[in-house]
Amino acid sequence: MAADTTDIDDIREQARRWLADDPDPASRDELTAVLDRLPASAPELADRFAGPLTFGTAGLRGPLRAGPNGMNLAVVTQAAAGLVGWLAAQGGTGPLVIGYDARHGSREFAERTAQVATGAGRPALLLPRPLPTPVLAYAVRHLGGVAGVMVTASHNPPQDNGYKVYLGAELGGELGAGAQIVPPADAGIEAAIRSVGPLTQVPLGPPGQVLGDDLAASYVEQATAVIDPDGPRDLMVAYTPLHGVGAAVLTAAFARAGFPVPGVVPDQAEPDPAFPTVSFPNPEEPGAVDRLIALADSTGADLAIANDPDADRCAVVVRDGRDGWRMLRGDEVGVLLADHLMRRGVTGLYATTIVSSSLLRAMCAARGLAYDETLTGFKWIVRAGGGSTPLVFGYEEALGYCVAPEHVRDKDGITAALTVAELAAGLKTQGRTLTDRLDELAAEFGVHHTDQLSARVDDLRVISDAMARIRADTPTTLLGQPVDSVRDLLPESDVVILRTAAARVVIRPSGTEPKLKAYLEVVEPVVDGDVRTARGRAASAVAALRAEVSAALGI
Repeated sequence: MAADTTDIDDIREQARRWLADDPDPASRDELTAVLDRLPASAPELADRFAGPLTFGTAGLRGPLRAGPNGMNLAVVTQAAAGLVGWLAAQGGTGPLVIGYDARHGSREFAERTAQVATGAGRPALLLPRPLPTPVLAYAVRHLGGVAGVMVTASHNPPQDNGYKVYLGAELGGELGAGAQIVPPADAGIEAAIRSVGPLTQVPLGPPGQVLGDDLAASYVEQATAVIDPDGPRDLMVAYTPLHGVGAAVLTAAFARAGFPVPGVVPDQAEPDPAFPTVSFPNPEEPGAVDRLIALADSTGADLAIANDPDADRCAVVVRDGRDGWRMLRGDEVGVLLADHLMRRGVTGLYATTIVSSSLLRAMCAARGLAYDETLTGFKWIVRAGGGSTPLVFGYEEALGYCVAPEHVRDKDGITAALTVAELAAGLKTQGRTLTDRLDELAAEFGVHHTDQLSARVDDLRVISDAMARIRADTPTTLLGQPVDSVRDLLPESDVVILRTAAARVVIRPSGTEPKLKAYLEVVEPVVDGDVRTARGRAASAVAALRAEVSAALGI
């Protein structure tokens, strides 16, 4: 009992020191209320002080709450001070460009970042309103920023927020100009954040320059230049931003490009940080696009498109048979976009990640185009090939696509939607659909059926135990075929890759959520042009593979 009391006293003292330095009256009141409920609140208080949010290559992301293990004004002030100090230490010049979405706290965190920057003598340029992440990534390049900050938690739950950092050309180099940070920048910024002294001594300057709407207009103008100005435009699209910030920019882009303005799901059209109509604001989650499908049905749409809340991802939903709809997998959209660009004569480097389908590799090999494969994350994709061949397209299976790296060097759900619409409109003039094109690719290269085994956990030890298990007792066969290749990417990355002659499994912890993921792929040849039968065989094989991998992981 004495040890428990000592622990509580220690955490109480940490909390009191935090309160003395917290610049936000609301979070001070929140933490005081938790202290007042001791000892009953001891587990909650211990979690809030379990350690600081760690700044990594994805920046910061965590629940909105007081204390070092949460997103709040104190944590953001410290992060901004560390970032600005690191930029100065690197000799970086130019302004800090800051964007934000419509989540709780986003605008406040963005404005505080601007004040920290100007307080340190660095110009700060603040986007004029909640805007998509691709607009911030574009602005860093367009405005010559030394770096950019985007306050967003993307498709995380409503109670979360986050803080992503981009570098400009001066510190990021040609490949990383306007891209998310990679090591060693993340470790350097993290160290600078930890060296920040009392927050009461962080100088705060004026609010910086609030940019005008011409920035978003410039983004839209450049986005529409991605597609052929003379291509077909007869396409009815249903759309949802999932209560995020994508609607105004996407509909403006479609209108400027000459497409009919998409119909927008009415009760998901406006930004709402509570995300009231979805259980989880991610288009991949069950039920997230039910309203979108209903709108597409009622309006006779040719195609349905969803962005995630910060509009850097793009989900595509197509008619499946006479009455049904299905969401295309990220791999399907990725190879459709790549094939479309190839058919348009776009040459250069095509890239994806180790967890995406191997179909893109096969397409590039057959068509004599450069190909590269990277670790997961667009911070790696945009640096694919090391600059040996200019990147022209990159995608990851998690609904992220970069169709114009010279425009936005990150995933961009707006330009991806425009390019999908261009492809679908062109096919429509021939009486064909996106699924028809997928069947053509399958007939040429075989069915590449991908799926995912994903386990969300409350205890992160479940993930570490599963990774240890697969390394200690690696399967020797999968689907009755010998495992002829085992790659363990430690220490660079916590990833295990298993291959047979016709199957591949990539196992890794999620980088942004408490999940263990196994990415599954089976390649099934098409015999006598019978794509449908090949798809059936591949689906059955993937289902069996899922069961084998689940058993091997013990989940």
